[in-house]
Amino acid sequence: MKISFNSCLLLGSMLLLLGACRQSSEHKVLKLAHGLDPSHPVHQAMVFMGEKLKEKSNGQMTLEIYPSGQLGSEQQCVELLQIGSLSITKVSAAVMEGFTNNYQVLGLPYMFRSKEHSFNALDGEVGKEILTSTEPFNIRGLCFYDAGARSFYTLNQAIETPDDLKGLKIRVMKSQTAMNLVSAMGGSPTPISWGELYTALQSGVVDGAENNPPSFYTSHHYEVCKHYSINEHTRVPDVLIISTVVWNKLNDQQKEWLQAAATESVKEQRKLWAASEEESLAKVKEAGVLVTYPAKEPFAEKVQDMLDSYKDQPELYDLIQRIQSTH
Repeated sequence: MKISFNSCLLLGSMLLLLGACRQSSEHKVLKLAHGLDPSHPVHQAMVFMGEKLKEKSNGQMTLEIYPSGQLGSEQQCVELLQIGSLSITKVSAAVMEGFTNNYQVLGLPYMFRSKEHSFNALDGEVGKEILTSTEPFNIRGLCFYDAGARSFYTLNQAIETPDDLKGLKIRVMKSQTAMNLVSAMGGSPTPISWGELYTALQSGVVDGAENNPPSFYTSHHYEVCKHYSINEHTRVPDVLIISTVVWNKLNDQQKEWLQAAATESVKEQRKLWAASEEESLAKVKEAGVLVTYPAKEPFAEKVQDMLDSYKDQPELYDLIQRIQSTH
């Protein structure tokens, strides 16, 4: 991802004046910005992280959190982070594919056998390697947050088998892996920004999209899409990232406090996310959405070639095998 200085000059100037990281002799403040609503479980986990950081450091380190896109879009926050004008932000792992190929494997379909399998892999050595793989781009991952499993939701028909996707335009993230996935299943992938998706669904520009239950609910996409097929084709996590410009200025003790607070927030976020998923599914059902649970095997068979294609890329295929061998 190239830094677009025109898109973030104003925000960058503002944050440079404020300082991504303010420090007195005894107190350091880290600025964290993201695009989610304060009610979102990820934001709540960040608040928890801030409390833990303050507690562990005896008030010597604190977080200032700016939710709801106050300091710019997801891309703008990443750009600001790269130049050191912002300390921390949250992105989807799919966005990180633009920096290193290692992140591609996290977006591969049916890479994880279950939620527990994904947690074990991301919390282990494989996850740590992926988090640090973007350091050449001034980005270091602190932890992975649960973003649930992505499934298809559509305007007019349930997706019971891959054949039901034929001829349908399905919104995807701007990720080559996501586009390949929908194509392999027979659909027509259509990259559209998240903020424009409701209108695109309402006007029929696309026939459906794919995402997790909380995102389907909080986006109000259930108001126009009345079919939600829980096939759980991917489990793309969120990533909490820090600017290495900021990270490298921290001493060892400060790094330890921050990493420990981030790690502890992961467990809290997973609990919050599970509750949010349950509530979101209940709410969309109440709103008249038909929620179905198609067999996953036919979908997995359609995309097996995507995994096999990585045999020509030994490093990534080794990463895939290490993830799959994780218990």
